[in-house]
Amino acid sequence: MAEERRSQAKKTSTASTRRTSPSRGPEYAARAACRSLQGLIDHPAEGVSAVTRKDDGWCVVVDVLELPRIPDTTSLLASYEVQVDRNGELMEYRRVRRYRRGSADE
Repeated sequence: MAEERRSQAKKTSTASTRRTSPSRGPEYAARAACRSLQGLIDHPAEGVSAVTRKDDGWCVVVDVLELPRIPDTTSLLASYEVQVDRNGELMEYRRVRRYRRGSADE
């Protein structure tokens, strides 16, 4: 019975180690894209609206606050397409859309 508990504890710790280890998946790519883009354009990222796997890395669409206004619903945001490699290094970026916060998608 004690051996069973040790065996289960070992399996649990191994599984939790896998979950907490750094991953090079979509979450990592999204964070890396936001960090790189904010450093280049000096505007705060509002969030990520898409992540797509590519042959050489990831394509991440990052939404950025470009011009804050009062009221907040009239602020100008932009969507940037950011290409990062498998290690999260920025390869390229471009603005693909600019819009008012309160506007609906077309």
